[in-house]
Amino acid sequence: MSKTIIISNRLPLQINIDGDDLEVTPSVGGLATGLKSFHRDGDSIWIGWTGLTEEEIPENLKNDVKEKARTEACVSVNLTAEEIEGFYYGFSNRTIWPLFHYFMEYTEADKAHWETYKSVNEKYAREVLKHYKEGDQIWVHDYQLLLVPNLIRKEAPEAIIGFFNHIPFPSYEVFRTLPWREEVLEGVLGADLIGFHTYDYERHFLSSVSRILRLQVDFNEITLPERIVKVDSFPMGIDYEKFEKAAINHFENTAEEQSDLQRRLDHHMEATPGAKLILSIDRLDYTKGIANRIRAFEYFLDNNPEFIEKVRLVMLAVPSRSNVPQYQRLKREIDELVGRINGKFSTVNWTPIWYFYRSMPFENLIDLYTSCDVALLTPIRDGMNLVAKEFIATRIKQTGVLILSEMAGAAHEMNEALIINPNNFEQISEALQQAIAMPEEEQVQRNKMLQKRLKRYSVEKWAQDFMSTLQGTRDNRDAFKSTRISSKVSDEIMQAFDRSKKRILFLDYDGTLVNFTDKPEHAKPDTELIELVKKLNSNQHTDVVLISGRDKNTLGTWWEESQVELISEHGVWMRKQNKEWELSENVKNDWMETVRPVIENFVDRTPGTFIEEKNYSLAWHYRKADPELGEIRANELSSVLKELISNHGLSVLEGNKVLEIKSSGVNKGKAANKKLVGNNYDFIFAIGDDWTDEYMFRELPEDAFTVKVGIKKTSAQYYVEDTKRVRDILNLFAEKI
Repeated sequence: MSKTIIISNRLPLQINIDGDDLEVTPSVGGLATGLKSFHRDGDSIWIGWTGLTEEEIPENLKNDVKEKARTEACVSVNLTAEEIEGFYYGFSNRTIWPLFHYFMEYTEADKAHWETYKSVNEKYAREVLKHYKEGDQIWVHDYQLLLVPNLIRKEAPEAIIGFFNHIPFPSYEVFRTLPWREEVLEGVLGADLIGFHTYDYERHFLSSVSRILRLQVDFNEITLPERIVKVDSFPMGIDYEKFEKAAINHFENTAEEQSDLQRRLDHHMEATPGAKLILSIDRLDYTKGIANRIRAFEYFLDNNPEFIEKVRLVMLAVPSRSNVPQYQRLKREIDELVGRINGKFSTVNWTPIWYFYRSMPFENLIDLYTSCDVALLTPIRDGMNLVAKEFIATRIKQTGVLILSEMAGAAHEMNEALIINPNNFEQISEALQQAIAMPEEEQVQRNKMLQKRLKRYSVEKWAQDFMSTLQGTRDNRDAFKSTRISSKVSDEIMQAFDRSKKRILFLDYDGTLVNFTDKPEHAKPDTELIELVKKLNSNQHTDVVLISGRDKNTLGTWWEESQVELISEHGVWMRKQNKEWELSENVKNDWMETVRPVIENFVDRTPGTFIEEKNYSLAWHYRKADPELGEIRANELSSVLKELISNHGLSVLEGNKVLEIKSSGVNKGKAANKKLVGNNYDFIFAIGDDWTDEYMFRELPEDAFTVKVGIKKTSAQYYVEDTKRVRDILNLFAEKI
């Protein structure tokens, strides 16, 4: 039976060593809490780090640690202190974390950290492959493991792999500054489905893929040579029922059952009836905007002195990455700010800020959520922010007000909150005034809508939606019209080739025999390719035809010595073996003078584009243009040209990053069929990569073997992943000769 393999940096459990005893407790917060029920209730294993370095685990307890993890359906990845330093504290949190949160001034580019990051990602991938069986679904999580999907893909090409990024993905202009940007994108693209919390992050990722890797992006799908990758947004929910029930139980507690924190909160509320508690909960991180939040609170008190002794900021900062210099500086800054503001505003009976720098048990978090009147969450940049959702889930009476930064992913779903710019102190101050004065009726109205939405789209629903969409990628793969040339299919084609008496091979050139280049003139055939084609063409029972959109002069010069048969400009010209070029079609080129200025105008307005002039056609290439601008201009030019050349016997051919204007009566299918007339071929093979080859696939006899290069909509029977696989097949033909 197939299973789900979840992979994250940390396991959803905490292992503590006390002498010879091991204590295992569930982790609290973040991904561990979010996927706990999915992992517990489903058929899955979770692979990750225990939180203990190899040096911290005594030799006699190493097997016990693994066994403890296994009892929780977890598999531990062992990491040394050196690996944690380079992989986690180094590249993950000094490079990726600040860069993805737009703190470029904190971003380091340390090659040693990068090398460690790569090696640790390889370690995670190896552990996955040990437990992977065909049919399993793999779900990789977060920025620490960006390379894992492709590392798994290389060893298990048929695997169904999902990846979810739990932090923001930055804009192309920011992401492009990463020295290892191509490797990171290629790592993530090993997945079949890539998920983000919001559409903005999805859009940024697609833009980077398009601009940096120059891959084709159609809406939310990325076309790779061997498969299609889907990118989508899935806003992560919370275990709503858990927080709701905890809040209900909290209010049912007797005085003896209350925590010390709750008694202190109750004492404050009794001593100052009508005073408001403002809640602030975050990890201590520079992305959370904690220092700005404190300054905004100071601004609020400075400009609204009537609230002195009437409000209090209850601030919980959970320690995080305390050995990273930026976090140490932030801790000092916050300590100083809290001390200064408390010194500035405090009275005998009141201090404006209660500041807790520690982790709190779940029960105390519920105390804070249920006792405070306002939640003030102002991250400068945040992937989601589940605290905002947890606060709303605990509002049993549906009172309370959430003030939320527009920079948090959660803001996209929680429009009923008071949405603020975290850098605008005046706006935060006004939001605090509005929250404090908000009538209960309005609070209930807002929170009802928020609660209904959060309850419906819980973490379970989030996980189900992601896994359902991931399963859909498997179904799409199975339903793909053409069949991949596997080793079994390849054997069948070779057997047909071997049995045949008279064969013909139609071979497209660019994108099929050679990869595309930014400049078409740089795609000259290499020696290996020339020798391979010569060998195929030397057999008296095998005819080889290179059929291309290239102009006859370029194609003829490159293949001058081989005497292979050539068809150029999609069928306008033909050069038979040991013959001169001859016109295959009666075409004209007097239209070029009218059309050329129109295309030149687009060249002038679209940097990176150029015109290729052939004998009887004009081609506008936009491979080097900005991908988004190129597509916009291509659509615009196509519309202009179709209107211009209507009723002139011309057509606009949309190829791979090229528009070509040519005679409507000329195409590769017509040219290929001319070659078949009068020849009794019992083996016909045609291969090509773009729309110009579709004419050939459609018009050749049904028993022809037609092959598309890359996964695209096609009339071909089969497909191969890339030009390397094309050469592999041609080499197999050559071996049969």
